[in-house]
Amino acid sequence: MTTWGPPGPAYLFCPADRPERFAKAAAVADVVIVDLEDGVAPERREQARANVRNSLLDPATTIIRVNPATSLEHARDVAMLEESSYTTLMLAKTSGADEVRSLSRFNVVALCESAEGITALEEIAACANVVGLMWGSEDLVASLGGYSSRHADGSLRDVARYARARTLIAARARHLVALDTVLLNFEDLDALALEAADAAAMGFTGTACVHPQQVGVVRTAYSPSAAQVTWARRVLEGAKGREGAVRVDGLMVDGPVLAQARQIMGRFREP
Repeated sequence: MTTWGPPGPAYLFCPADRPERFAKAAAVADVVIVDLEDGVAPERREQARANVRNSLLDPATTIIRVNPATSLEHARDVAMLEESSYTTLMLAKTSGADEVRSLSRFNVVALCESAEGITALEEIAACANVVGLMWGSEDLVASLGGYSSRHADGSLRDVARYARARTLIAARARHLVALDTVLLNFEDLDALALEAADAAAMGFTGTACVHPQQVGVVRTAYSPSAAQVTWARRVLEGAKGREGAVRVDGLMVDGPVLAQARQIMGRFREP
Protein backbone atom coordinates (compact mmCIF):
# COMPACT_ATOMS: atom_id res chain seq x y z
CA MET A 1 0.00 0.00 0.00
CA THR A 2 0.96 3.64 -0.41
CA THR A 3 0.13 6.61 1.76
CA TRP A 4 -3.13 8.10 0.57
CA GLY A 5 -4.73 11.36 1.58
CA PRO A 6 -7.42 13.71 0.30
CA PRO A 7 -6.16 16.27 -2.25
CA GLY A 8 -9.48 18.10 -2.19
CA PRO A 9 -13.19 17.69 -1.34
CA ALA A 10 -14.79 16.92 -4.72
CA TYR A 11 -14.89 13.21 -5.61
CA LEU A 12 -16.47 12.42 -8.98
CA PHE A 13 -17.86 9.03 -10.01
CA CYS A 14 -17.10 7.99 -13.58
CA PRO A 15 -18.39 4.72 -15.12
CA ALA A 16 -15.58 2.40 -16.12
CA ASP A 17 -17.27 1.55 -19.41
CA ARG A 18 -16.87 5.16 -20.58
CA PRO A 19 -13.07 5.56 -20.96
CA GLU A 20 -13.52 8.70 -23.05
CA ARG A 21 -14.70 10.40 -19.86
CA PHE A 22 -11.72 9.44 -17.68
CA ALA A 23 -9.45 12.35 -18.58
CA LYS A 24 -12.33 14.82 -18.50
CA ALA A 25 -13.28 13.68 -15.01
CA ALA A 26 -9.68 13.93 -13.81
CA ALA A 27 -9.43 17.44 -15.22
CA VAL A 28 -12.34 18.77 -13.15
CA ALA A 29 -12.43 16.69 -9.95
CA ASP A 30 -10.04 16.40 -7.02
CA VAL A 31 -10.44 12.61 -7.03
CA VAL A 32 -11.98 10.36 -9.70
CA ILE A 33 -13.87 7.26 -8.57
CA VAL A 34 -13.87 4.91 -11.56
CA ASP A 35 -16.89 2.71 -11.10
CA LEU A 36 -16.93 -1.00 -11.91
CA GLU A 37 -20.16 -1.59 -9.96
CA ASP A 38 -23.58 0.04 -10.34
CA GLY A 39 -22.49 2.42 -13.06
CA VAL A 40 -21.73 -0.46 -15.46
CA ALA A 41 -24.18 -2.93 -16.96
CA PRO A 42 -23.22 -6.57 -16.18
CA GLU A 43 -22.56 -7.42 -19.82
CA ARG A 44 -20.07 -4.54 -20.09
CA ARG A 45 -18.00 -5.24 -16.99
CA GLU A 46 -15.28 -7.26 -18.72
CA GLN A 47 -14.67 -4.40 -21.13
CA ALA A 48 -14.85 -1.96 -18.21
CA ARG A 49 -12.07 -3.85 -16.44
CA ALA A 50 -9.97 -3.69 -19.61
CA ASN A 51 -10.58 0.05 -19.75
CA VAL A 52 -9.29 0.45 -16.19
CA ARG A 53 -6.29 -1.78 -16.86
CA ASN A 54 -5.36 0.33 -19.90
CA SER A 55 -6.07 3.72 -18.36
CA LEU A 56 -3.43 6.28 -17.48
CA LEU A 57 -5.09 8.09 -14.58
CA ASP A 58 -2.92 9.20 -11.67
CA PRO A 59 -3.11 6.53 -8.94
CA ALA A 60 -2.68 9.23 -6.30
CA THR A 61 -5.98 10.85 -7.25
CA THR A 62 -7.93 7.82 -8.50
CA ILE A 63 -10.09 5.30 -6.64
CA ILE A 64 -11.50 2.21 -8.35
CA ARG A 65 -14.90 1.13 -7.02
CA VAL A 66 -15.08 -2.66 -7.13
CA ASN A 67 -18.08 -4.91 -6.83
CA PRO A 68 -19.15 -6.21 -3.38
CA ALA A 69 -17.20 -9.04 -1.81
CA THR A 70 -20.27 -11.28 -2.20
CA SER A 71 -20.45 -10.64 -5.96
CA LEU A 72 -19.09 -13.01 -8.60
CA GLU A 73 -17.50 -9.97 -10.22
CA HIS A 74 -15.47 -9.05 -7.14
CA ALA A 75 -12.60 -11.49 -7.61
CA ARG A 76 -12.28 -10.47 -11.26
CA ASP A 77 -12.12 -6.81 -10.32
CA VAL A 78 -9.42 -7.44 -7.71
CA ALA A 79 -7.37 -9.68 -10.00
CA MET A 80 -7.32 -6.94 -12.61
CA LEU A 81 -6.28 -4.31 -10.05
CA GLU A 82 -3.44 -6.50 -8.80
CA GLU A 83 -1.92 -6.17 -12.28
CA SER A 84 -2.45 -2.41 -12.42
CA SER A 85 -0.78 0.62 -10.86
CA TYR A 86 -3.86 1.52 -8.82
CA THR A 87 -3.47 1.16 -5.08
CA THR A 88 -6.74 2.56 -3.70
CA LEU A 89 -10.11 0.93 -4.18
CA MET A 90 -13.61 1.54 -2.91
CA LEU A 91 -15.37 -1.60 -1.74
CA ALA A 92 -19.05 -1.35 -2.61
CA LYS A 93 -21.55 -2.52 -0.01
CA THR A 94 -18.92 -3.23 2.63
CA SER A 95 -20.65 -5.28 5.32
CA GLY A 96 -17.83 -6.32 7.65
CA ALA A 97 -14.19 -6.01 8.60
CA ASP A 98 -13.21 -9.41 7.15
CA GLU A 99 -14.10 -8.18 3.66
CA VAL A 100 -11.69 -5.28 4.07
CA ARG A 101 -8.89 -7.34 5.59
CA SER A 102 -9.04 -9.68 2.59
CA LEU A 103 -7.91 -6.69 0.47
CA SER A 104 -4.73 -6.12 2.46
CA ARG A 105 -2.71 -5.26 -0.65
CA PHE A 106 -4.81 -2.16 -1.21
CA ASN A 107 -5.82 1.06 0.48
CA VAL A 108 -9.57 0.69 0.97
CA VAL A 109 -12.34 3.26 1.13
CA ALA A 110 -15.17 1.25 2.67
CA LEU A 111 -18.53 2.19 1.21
CA CYS A 112 -21.03 1.22 3.90
CA GLU A 113 -24.51 1.21 2.42
CA SER A 114 -26.41 -1.56 4.19
CA ALA A 115 -27.73 -2.21 7.67
CA GLU A 116 -24.85 -4.66 8.20
CA GLY A 117 -22.25 -2.16 7.05
CA ILE A 118 -23.51 0.67 9.24
CA THR A 119 -23.67 -1.66 12.24
CA ALA A 120 -20.04 -2.70 11.67
CA LEU A 121 -18.60 0.76 10.99
CA GLU A 122 -16.28 0.88 14.00
CA GLU A 123 -14.80 -2.55 13.27
CA ILE A 124 -14.35 -1.66 9.62
CA ALA A 125 -12.65 1.62 10.48
CA ALA A 126 -10.18 -0.25 12.69
CA CYS A 127 -8.77 -2.28 9.77
CA ALA A 128 -5.16 -1.39 9.05
CA ASN A 129 -5.70 -0.90 5.32
CA VAL A 130 -8.77 1.34 5.57
CA VAL A 131 -8.06 4.93 4.53
CA GLY A 132 -11.63 6.21 4.40
CA LEU A 133 -15.31 5.58 4.98
CA MET A 134 -18.29 6.57 2.87
CA TRP A 135 -21.97 5.90 3.36
CA GLY A 136 -24.62 5.35 0.69
CA SER A 137 -28.17 6.50 1.23
CA GLU A 138 -30.21 4.72 -1.43
CA ASP A 139 -28.72 1.25 -1.03
CA LEU A 140 -29.01 1.62 2.74
CA VAL A 141 -32.73 2.34 2.62
CA ALA A 142 -33.26 -0.48 0.14
CA SER A 143 -31.47 -2.87 2.52
CA LEU A 144 -33.91 -1.83 5.24
CA GLY A 145 -36.92 -2.58 3.06
CA GLY A 146 -37.64 1.10 2.43
CA TYR A 147 -37.98 3.06 -0.76
CA SER A 148 -36.77 6.63 -0.12
CA SER A 149 -33.92 8.16 1.88
CA ARG A 150 -35.29 11.68 1.56
CA HIS A 151 -38.42 13.64 2.40
CA ALA A 152 -40.40 15.42 -0.31
CA ASP A 153 -38.39 18.61 0.32
CA GLY A 154 -35.14 16.73 -0.36
CA SER A 155 -33.94 16.57 3.25
CA LEU A 156 -32.60 13.28 4.57
CA ARG A 157 -34.85 11.05 6.66
CA ASP A 158 -33.78 10.31 10.22
CA VAL A 159 -32.36 6.86 9.51
CA ALA A 160 -30.16 8.31 6.76
CA ARG A 161 -29.01 11.11 9.05
CA TYR A 162 -28.14 8.49 11.67
CA ALA A 163 -26.02 6.52 9.18
CA ARG A 164 -24.37 9.73 8.02
CA ALA A 165 -23.42 10.71 11.58
CA ARG A 166 -22.19 7.20 12.42
CA THR A 167 -19.97 7.19 9.34
CA LEU A 168 -18.47 10.58 10.13
CA ILE A 169 -17.75 9.74 13.77
CA ALA A 170 -16.27 6.31 12.99
CA ALA A 171 -14.01 7.78 10.30
CA ARG A 172 -12.77 10.80 12.19
CA ALA A 173 -12.19 8.81 15.38
CA ARG A 174 -9.53 6.95 13.38
CA HIS A 175 -8.36 10.04 11.47
CA LEU A 176 -9.69 8.59 8.22
CA VAL A 177 -11.18 10.29 5.19
CA ALA A 178 -14.94 10.75 5.64
CA LEU A 179 -16.98 10.99 2.44
CA ASP A 180 -20.57 12.16 2.30
CA THR A 181 -23.06 10.49 -0.01
CA VAL A 182 -24.08 11.64 -3.47
CA LEU A 183 -27.07 13.82 -4.32
CA LEU A 184 -28.62 12.04 -7.29
CA ASN A 185 -30.66 15.07 -8.38
CA PHE A 186 -27.59 16.64 -9.98
CA GLU A 187 -29.55 19.57 -11.39
CA ASP A 188 -30.50 20.83 -7.92
CA LEU A 189 -27.26 22.66 -7.22
CA ASP A 190 -28.81 24.78 -4.46
CA ALA A 191 -29.66 21.65 -2.47
CA LEU A 192 -26.16 20.31 -3.04
CA ALA A 193 -24.61 23.57 -1.83
CA LEU A 194 -26.57 23.37 1.42
CA GLU A 195 -25.83 19.68 1.99
CA ALA A 196 -22.12 19.99 1.18
CA ALA A 197 -21.75 23.07 3.39
CA ASP A 198 -23.39 21.13 6.22
CA ALA A 199 -21.01 18.22 5.61
CA ALA A 200 -17.99 20.52 5.69
CA ALA A 201 -19.17 22.24 8.88
CA MET A 202 -19.49 18.88 10.64
CA GLY A 203 -16.05 17.62 9.58
CA PHE A 204 -16.53 15.52 6.45
CA THR A 205 -13.46 15.41 4.23
CA GLY A 206 -15.35 15.47 0.96
CA THR A 207 -18.60 14.88 -0.91
CA ALA A 208 -19.10 12.46 -3.77
CA CYS A 209 -20.51 13.79 -7.05
CA VAL A 210 -22.33 12.05 -9.90
CA HIS A 211 -22.01 14.86 -12.46
CA PRO A 212 -19.17 17.28 -13.33
CA GLN A 213 -21.38 20.31 -12.71
CA GLN A 214 -21.55 19.35 -9.04
CA VAL A 215 -17.78 19.59 -8.54
CA GLY A 216 -17.51 23.38 -8.34
CA VAL A 217 -20.44 23.56 -5.95
CA VAL A 218 -18.77 21.09 -3.60
CA ARG A 219 -15.44 22.91 -3.71
CA THR A 220 -17.12 26.20 -2.88
CA ALA A 221 -19.09 24.62 -0.03
CA TYR A 222 -15.94 23.23 1.56
CA SER A 223 -14.08 26.54 1.23
CA PRO A 224 -14.53 28.90 4.20
CA SER A 225 -16.36 32.13 3.49
CA ALA A 226 -14.60 35.49 3.85
CA ALA A 227 -16.53 36.08 7.06
CA GLN A 228 -15.42 32.72 8.49
CA VAL A 229 -11.79 33.40 7.63
CA THR A 230 -11.96 36.87 9.21
CA TRP A 231 -13.49 35.40 12.37
CA ALA A 232 -10.90 32.61 12.58
CA ARG A 233 -8.02 35.02 12.16
CA ARG A 234 -9.37 37.33 14.86
CA VAL A 235 -9.83 34.41 17.25
CA LEU A 236 -6.35 33.03 16.67
CA GLU A 237 -4.72 36.43 16.88
CA GLY A 238 -6.68 37.37 19.99
CA ALA A 239 -5.66 34.19 21.79
CA LYS A 240 -2.01 34.26 20.75
CA GLY A 241 0.34 34.05 23.69
CA ARG A 242 -2.49 33.78 26.21
CA GLU A 243 -3.44 30.72 28.24
CA GLY A 244 -6.84 29.41 29.26
CA ALA A 245 -10.13 31.01 28.25
CA VAL A 246 -9.86 34.50 26.76
CA ARG A 247 -12.39 37.03 25.50
CA VAL A 248 -12.29 37.93 21.81
CA ASP A 249 -14.95 40.31 20.45
CA GLY A 250 -17.37 39.31 23.20
CA LEU A 251 -16.84 35.60 22.62
CA MET A 252 -15.33 33.36 25.30
CA VAL A 253 -12.58 31.52 23.47
CA ASP A 254 -11.08 28.30 24.81
CA GLY A 255 -9.63 25.10 23.38
CA PRO A 256 -12.60 23.90 21.29
CA VAL A 257 -13.17 27.32 19.74
CA LEU A 258 -9.48 27.61 18.89
CA ALA A 259 -9.61 24.17 17.29
CA GLN A 260 -12.57 25.25 15.15
CA ALA A 261 -10.73 28.40 14.07
CA ARG A 262 -7.72 26.29 13.07
CA GLN A 263 -10.00 23.95 11.11
CA ILE A 264 -11.33 26.91 9.14
CA MET A 265 -7.85 28.16 8.35
CA GLY A 266 -6.81 24.65 7.43
CA ARG A 267 -9.44 24.60 4.68
CA PHE A 268 -8.65 28.13 3.50
CA ARG A 269 -6.66 28.61 0.30
CA GLU A 270 -5.41 32.03 -0.76
CA PRO A 271 -7.07 33.10 -4.03
